Amino acid sequence: MSGDRDAVTRPEQAARQLADIAGVVPPGTRLGTKPQLRQRCGVSVGTFNEALRLAQARGVVDLRRGPGGGIFSVEQPPLVRLGNSVLTLDGGEDAVADAIRIRDHLDVLVIEDAARHSSAADLDGYRAQLEAMARAERNSDTVAFMTANWRLHELFTQVNPSAMLRTIYTALLEIIRSHTVGVGGVDGYPDVELMRRRREVHAELVGAIADQDPDRLRAAIAAHSVRHSGVDHTGRTEPASR
Repeated sequence: MSGDRDAVTRPEQAARQLADIAGVVPPGTRLGTKPQLRQRCGVSVGTFNEALRLAQARGVVDLRRGPGGGIFSVEQPPLVRLGNSVLTLDGGEDAVADAIRIRDHLDVLVIEDAARHSSAADLDGYRAQLEAMARAERNSDTVAFMTANWRLHELFTQVNPSAMLRTIYTALLEIIRSHTVGVGGVDGYPDVELMRRRREVHAELVGAIADQDPDRLRAAIAAHSVRHSGVDHTGRTEPASR
């Protein structure tokens, strides 16, 4: 790797630039138009749009359309500041390892709460991501597989009643995602076999959440906790396909 910054995706770098720009002016300040800020960040249109989505999701900027519109700074609530402060800890492989370890422990709370609060529509969303994982497995597409895997966990988190848990978990997941290249074979298992094993573990999680059987859920969480990660967190400078 050429450095910690190079290990972060281009959209993530640009999103942090937007946060830095917004952080030095009062809330409600017009920062500029999309073309102006894209040029300032030095990225392509597609990369900037993804960066803007990230910055908006983190509550640091707001896009206003129409006359006098543009991108504006936003007053951040305490929980948003907490999530963004977690993201500022992202300094390379050590930060990623910490994010994975903490997220893995939070997974238990997230999954248990998903079993309590998921609706029929939520379950349909989980199953759609399992189908996306299966398609990626058939196509040997490790990036698409991890994207669907992360999205499944995001959906688990979205039904959680705790705003603090949602904020922290999402910030940790973003650190991991921004450094991940794909899923790689480990312990003698090739990529496709590892994807199959991971998909089956997550399929059982979704089944246990739907079934709401406490014993089945505990067993599914335990299996998920000891899974082979097989994720390559070596640095890359371009975003994964979405």
